[in-house]
Amino acid sequence: MSIHTDQSAPGVVSAIAVVGGGTMGVGIAYVYAAAGWTTWVVEPDETRAHAMLQTIAQTAASGARRGKLTAEQAAQLPHAVQRVVSVAELPMGLDLVVETVPERLALKQQVLIGIEQRSPRVIASNTSALSIDVLAGSLKDPGLFLGMHFFNPVWSLPMVELVRGSLTRPDILLLARSFAEATGKVTITVRDVPGFATSRLDLIASLEAMRMLQDGVASADDIDRAMVVAYRHPVGPLRLSDMVGLDVRLDIARHLSVTLGDRYAPPRLLEDMVARGELGQKSGKGFFEWPSAAA
Repeated sequence: MSIHTDQSAPGVVSAIAVVGGGTMGVGIAYVYAAAGWTTWVVEPDETRAHAMLQTIAQTAASGARRGKLTAEQAAQLPHAVQRVVSVAELPMGLDLVVETVPERLALKQQVLIGIEQRSPRVIASNTSALSIDVLAGSLKDPGLFLGMHFFNPVWSLPMVELVRGSLTRPDILLLARSFAEATGKVTITVRDVPGFATSRLDLIASLEAMRMLQDGVASADDIDRAMVVAYRHPVGPLRLSDMVGLDVRLDIARHLSVTLGDRYAPPRLLEDMVARGELGQKSGKGFFEWPSAAA
């Protein structure tokens, strides 16, 4: 795999970084590494870092079996991902840095301040609900900042939602679109409103599915099967919630219920499951059992 080094051409990436090695971070790192560029990932936790690198290797091997990668590409891909333990260890002047830390405003603001000190060309947040303008308030140059909302699993779902803040510069939006499309993604551009476009659509369906399960309308399997078979969704709303993380769903629901009203209020079932540590795929149990994740 080659590293693109033309620093002057718009849309040509030399190297990127992802801050956070969780579910979304590993997916973003994978698609950029698979597209041929060295990718840094900031992940301080040793256990999570090991799991991240293992996931990248396993996904690359799966890609080779399905003909998406050559055997040589699959073998090299894990080596294209460089893990560091802090933002301060990132190289200066990267073309794109995407933060994917948990949906906590203060945490994201702190991370973004550190990212800006590394002088990247574009700074992005993978937030699915927090205001881009509010996040941008922590930066000295908010014109470099926007939302780049990827979808889980990142290596399978072919879209990135670009969220333009009120101060995002047009050339930065153009670069971000080029960077997303460089991985084969399709992009849409939305303005900075609560829930953007996709989170509002996705979450309202997921919350209603949870209320149906809470009310005993049908089993989790049958609720999901209805969406997959009748409406041709690739995965049902409850299984998708498990994949996203029920704690993430709860955070977003609480945020949107404040900004958009009671239709986004989290069901009691969701609150109780998160309180019990049933977070979905990452914990091994959610609306469905995920035994391999718990192993």
